[in-house]
Amino acid sequence: MSPHMQRTLLKVIVLGDIAYVQKKFNQQYKATIGADFVTRELQIDGKLVSLQIWDTAGQERFHSLGPAFFRGSDCCVLVYDVNDQRSFEALQTWRDEFIKQTDIPDPTKFPFVVIGNKIDQDGGANRKVEEKRAKEWCGSIKSGPKSSGIPYYETSAKEDINVDDAFYNIAIAALSHDRSQELYFESITESGSLSEIVEPRRGCPC
Repeated sequence: MSPHMQRTLLKVIVLGDIAYVQKKFNQQYKATIGADFVTRELQIDGKLVSLQIWDTAGQERFHSLGPAFFRGSDCCVLVYDVNDQRSFEALQTWRDEFIKQTDIPDPTKFPFVVIGNKIDQDGGANRKVEEKRAKEWCGSIKSGPKSSGIPYYETSAKEDINVDDAFYNIAIAALSHDRSQELYFESITESGSLSEIVEPRRGCPC
């Protein structure tokens, strides 16, 4: 890596009825904040992107973490088990809860990504949620700077199937939000309204 390469830090929250990045979590973070934590680094358009991935999925304590934990998020990943219909049906509740906790001014502009996990199990024999159904739900919800449908990916975290591709596109989604925020900050700075910003967008959500 070039010492002069620009680095961008992006915060990604993972929500759902099943944990997703658990095999790589740091036990110290889990004990402290009730969430798995992992960092993934990618290069996008000559820029080093560091994803801070906070996985509260499968954690009942998520509801008590409060807005401070989610502050500064650049993307929210909603995860479900393709073999568990209830986990898919819970996605709307998780999305609504995230919006409630973060008090996003315009949820249609914030990037969400949906991941259907555990596609490796039993060769798909016990699959309960078909890809078409999941894509239809994602397509019905406006998301991201362009207010298009929610991007959808199917993976196996256990077998490492499509995981890299999913996180690359998560980084793209988060980066697009980060850039839109930069334009917002430039706009209010030029207008002399910088004092309206009362909360930082970066740092530990402690």
